[in-house]
Amino acid sequence: MRFVATPIDGVQVIEAEPHSDERGTFSRIYCADEFRAHGLELPDRQFAISQNRLAGTLRGLHYIVAAQGEAKLVRCVRGRVFDVAVDVRRDSRTFGRHFAIELNVERPRALYIPRGVAHGFLTLEAESDILYQFSQPYRAGLEAGVRWNDPTINIQWPREPAILSERDSALPWLTDVTE
Repeated sequence: MRFVATPIDGVQVIEAEPHSDERGTFSRIYCADEFRAHGLELPDRQFAISQNRLAGTLRGLHYIVAAQGEAKLVRCVRGRVFDVAVDVRRDSRTFGRHFAIELNVERPRALYIPRGVAHGFLTLEAESDILYQFSQPYRAGLEAGVRWNDPTINIQWPREPAILSERDSALPWLTDVTE
């Protein structure tokens, strides 16, 4: 695996290094020892999958409040998504900055998102599924978020969302985040 830093403190692209032969390929996609060696919190406490039927589905930008935060590792296991991380840590030198990457099944890579960084994605094709690995189990009532179209963040989404939940469309602006 290759660990590639991004412009946001702590956010990393994790690239698998496939080994190929006549049978196909084999890729390691997670190793606790390597994550520890890179100083990353282990996202091994809970796994979840987000299944999205339609292209243009937007989910996010979500995070768990800082006191109880969680690190996560996200990868696309079917389809294609435009994946985004936004630093909402007020004390971070990269506060308010974002990083975006396309995740898909053809290129085996994942995005590691540390505590205090919001995450969201837009499906680029129908039947796109995201596998999540979390460092903490889910605890209701700790969810927070930032509006997907916040002009101070200025994410250049590849298209307008076709599907967006009421909850996500009512998330606060970055200037209203109190963390």
